[in-house]
Amino acid sequence: MDKYNFKRLPTHIGIIPDGNRRWAQNKGFDKKDGYKFGIDPGVELFNLCSQIGINEVTFYGFTKDNTKRPADQTKEFRNACVESVMRLTHTDCEILVVGDAESSLFPEELLPFTKRKKFGKGGIKANFLINYGWEWDVSKYDKSVRKKGFINNIASSDISRMDLIIRWGGRCRLSGFLPVQSVYSDFYIINDFWPDFNAEHFYEALEWYEGQDVTLGG
Repeated sequence: MDKYNFKRLPTHIGIIPDGNRRWAQNKGFDKKDGYKFGIDPGVELFNLCSQIGINEVTFYGFTKDNTKRPADQTKEFRNACVESVMRLTHTDCEILVVGDAESSLFPEELLPFTKRKKFGKGGIKANFLINYGWEWDVSKYDKSVRKKGFINNIASSDISRMDLIIRWGGRCRLSGFLPVQSVYSDFYIINDFWPDFNAEHFYEALEWYEGQDVTLGG
């Protein structure tokens, strides 16, 4: 990190960790095996965010649409999400899991995290979208209390607006990632697959973001 001297950092970063299955196939594994290799990169990236002073980071775990995949893959990405959350309970952070917890596809182990929980000294907010669907999210809007504002009255209301979204795997789409909070996000694409994460990916994204003209429409 010595060669980087950031003068402006995003407050909230969104992470789309794509390419696990393609990585697994390239390595001669079954598609389902790719997910477990995405756990360590997530922990490493979280630690980097914490070290440099990012206030909030949101990881895209799996969507309601992802659960249409074969059962062996569904089982593996659910397990990977559970382990990822549990690994962060040993750090200083505040964890929140957002997703349809009424569904049987939501991991039971993560039910306690549907309300934000503080670990260690707290500080950086770590959000996970698990069994998440954008339509499910915005459908929770209650018109009777619309004075609170739209973003404060949806299922993901405890997640703030994202400044920067980084997607691994080379695909240039949001895939339903927090449509309200991403409305003014800058979007950075990394061609490498998520299990091949390295710190330089992250620092280069931050360096790119520093050069963007952030106006929020003004």
